[in-house]
Amino acid sequence: MDKVGLEVRGLCKSIKKQTIVEDISFHLTSGQVLALCGGNGAGKSTVLRMIAGILRPTTGEVVVNNVRWLKERKRYSEQIGYMPDDYQFNQGLTAEEVLLFWASLRKVPKERVQEVLTMVGLADQKNKRVATFSKGMRQRVLFAQAVLSKPPLLIMDEPTNGLDPFWMQELAQLLKGIKQDGHMVVFSTHQLEIADDIADQVIFMNHGRNVGEGSTHDFRDQFGSLHAAFHQSLGLK
Repeated sequence: MDKVGLEVRGLCKSIKKQTIVEDISFHLTSGQVLALCGGNGAGKSTVLRMIAGILRPTTGEVVVNNVRWLKERKRYSEQIGYMPDDYQFNQGLTAEEVLLFWASLRKVPKERVQEVLTMVGLADQKNKRVATFSKGMRQRVLFAQAVLSKPPLLIMDEPTNGLDPFWMQELAQLLKGIKQDGHMVVFSTHQLEIADDIADQVIFMNHGRNVGEGSTHDFRDQFGSLHAAFHQSLGLK
């Protein structure tokens, strides 16, 4: 039976007979945040791309608010905002032009563009070409486009990469506000302190598999810290 929220059911992805992701399942409801944690090559990005509808699962299904990607792709895309780990912007576009382009695709008022530019601290940089931006500034543009339409589900791949300590803290506060407004968030990270600060639930991944999952609160109670819980899940001391 379908449920309101995000349902990820038995996601698997194989490429040329090599298993990249194996049997990932979880459920989120309004106002919940889940972090996929693991090292490089753990399969985190592949899971997020399947949830975002960029990659077709080999087996398994993703349902957001009772909408299935395979059956209703337009309606499905309206449920999500996706922040990739990197993106090659058109060399000639300014930050404002990038966001106006995405706003037109999502039928978002122009006023919202100015709102998110201010939100990510780029209002005074909006007329500069994104090609000249630092990695951290490009990350903020990517975050801004992902939240433009206030989607029910926000999907983010390593959102803190390239951010300085100030903007890492600012992003955490923005995500907490998004959570309080009832939106769902799934993000990947190898920075466990970020997961500990923001997420309600954590899935530890290794070689495409779920090697441990639970609430951040329970992990802290049982192991003392998320770092200790992660090491335990990998069989490390």
